[in-house]
Amino acid sequence: MTKEKNELWEWTKALLIAIGLAAVIRYFLFAPIVVDGYSMMPTLHNGDRMIVNKLGKPERFDIIVFHAPEQKDYIKRVIGLPGDTVEYRDDTLYINGKPYAEPYLDSYKSQIVEGPLTEDFTLEETPVGQKTVPKGELFVMGDNRRSSKDSRHIGSISIKKVIGDTNMVYWPFKDIRYVK
Repeated sequence: MTKEKNELWEWTKALLIAIGLAAVIRYFLFAPIVVDGYSMMPTLHNGDRMIVNKLGKPERFDIIVFHAPEQKDYIKRVIGLPGDTVEYRDDTLYINGKPYAEPYLDSYKSQIVEGPLTEDFTLEETPVGQKTVPKGELFVMGDNRRSSKDSRHIGSISIKKVIGDTNMVYWPFKDIRYVK
């Protein structure tokens, strides 16, 4: 009888440790997310399942997941870091006055028949309302520039609201890939 109780206790401990490790990993290190919508097309597709890395800090052009004002989590690309000026002119991104290539938009730009993919704007013309991205905040945009609710509409987002960055699609299985 003692041997059976001891074996049951060992299995219970192993199960509790496994559940505890899974909870710690999910809460502090990595978490799954499902892309909901088309704002990151063509890079990400509606229904893509991804892994969010909660370690590290966001860098320019990272794809991040954050808590949006609408009590939802959004997935967008970091364009402006604290202190940056951000401007779009003639479908070209300028950060701190320097033009930047956005190769992840090339396939969309080639499909555009009329007008630019991204309308001209400066930070002052967005809800940010100032020349530079505020300290402790990020300016984010979706890759589907014509159909994305991003910092051009909701303003800059606090770095404290960032859950993590993501660059790996793990489902659907045929679409497993790293994204930039």
